[in-house]
This record gives sequence, C-alpha cells and structure tokens, in this order.
Amino acid sequence: MRVMVVEDEPRIAEDVRSALDQSGYAVDVVGNGEAAWFQAFVEPYDAIVLDLGLPGLDGLTLLKRLRAENCTTPVLILTARDGWREKVDGIDAGADDYLTKPFRVEELVARLRAVLRRTAGHATPVLTYGAVELDTRSRVVTVCGRPTNLTSLEYRLLSYLLHCRGQVKSASDLLEHLYEIGTDREANAIEALLTRLRRKLGVPVIETRRGHGYLVPAEEP
Repeated sequence: MRVMVVEDEPRIAEDVRSALDQSGYAVDVVGNGEAAWFQAFVEPYDAIVLDLGLPGLDGLTLLKRLRAENCTTPVLILTARDGWREKVDGIDAGADDYLTKPFRVEELVARLRAVLRRTAGHATPVLTYGAVELDTRSRVVTVCGRPTNLTSLEYRLLSYLLHCRGQVKSASDLLEHLYEIGTDREANAIEALLTRLRRKLGVPVIETRRGHGYLVPAEEP
C-alpha cells in the first residue's frame, strides 16, 4: 500500500514517514499543497495523510479540489486547530478521518489502517485467505497458525493483494503501489518477488492471469 504524506513541518513529516514505513507502507512525502495537487494525479496512492495548515495552497482547499475532480483516494487530515468547526469542515470537504496535533504516530497508523480497511470493505484488521492470515496491526503473517517471516516488500505485496481481493493487478500496478518515488521499478522484479513470496507461504494464494496480472481470488479456496 502506498501513501502520500502532505506536511510542511520537516520533523513531523519524518516522524510520520518513519512510522508508516515501519508499518509496511510505501511513503512519499510532499511539503506543499501545489506539489501534492500535481502528484495526486500522476501517482496512484492508496491513501493521503494531509495537513490542513499548509503554506500557499492550504490543505482544505486542496481536499476540495481533489474531490471536485473525482479523486476518491481516502484522506486522513491532520489539523492543529482543535475547534469542532474545522473538523466538520474537513469531513464535509471529503475527508475520511481526522487527527488533531499533537498526536502519537501510533494513533495515526491505527486510524490509517482503519480508513484503508473500510475503503476495501474489510470488517476486521485481520485479512485472511484460506490458511493464510495477515494481521495489519502486528504485521504478522501466519500460515496454518504458524508465523511466516516475510521481508518488508513481501509483506507489502501480500497486504496489497489481500486488500484488493478479487481484483486482477498488473505488474505495473504492483510496481506503482509497492515502491516510493525515486525507487528503481523493473517489471521482472515483481516476478522474482512473487516467486519468493509463494515459496514462503507454501500454499496457493496468489493466482496468475496470463497476459493480465495477479490476484488473490474473492472466493475462499
């Protein structure tokens, strides 16, 4: 899963980036509203963490513009304004949740998990398919109840496909949702990553659709 963090305060931006990275997300940090406006339409994000108090193009205006252009990417807003009116304005503008500064990064990660879960239609933080369970809170993957040691990229790939169960994802789709801007993205890297992940899981989970891509089926095995 790939997230854009729009925050002009470098320390906060780095704290959020680090926490999300450790939680298994690919993260791009943008420091102003104008750059975020452009990037939201050229990069496929699964969620946006948006500070309202941005210089120039403020966060609320940016959010309204995104929704006016039918951008449906889930948005979690950050605000230093503790008044109820600003929170209502953010929700009415199209935000999916909000968090007031100062905040603990653990709460931000939990709220983001919940937003992504609701968007994908999952009722619980544990994603399952047959004997495979992925706990988005602890980042623990088990097969038949036994923990499986995955790398960050392997976990990110499995999590993304489980969130998108039933949807065929091409190699280019996977590259765009697994890697941050500036990372080398080669299509054959996905094949190698899938091979390693399938070997570690040891049970059929990810299917290949020749000429189209990969998916975790919607129907249980």
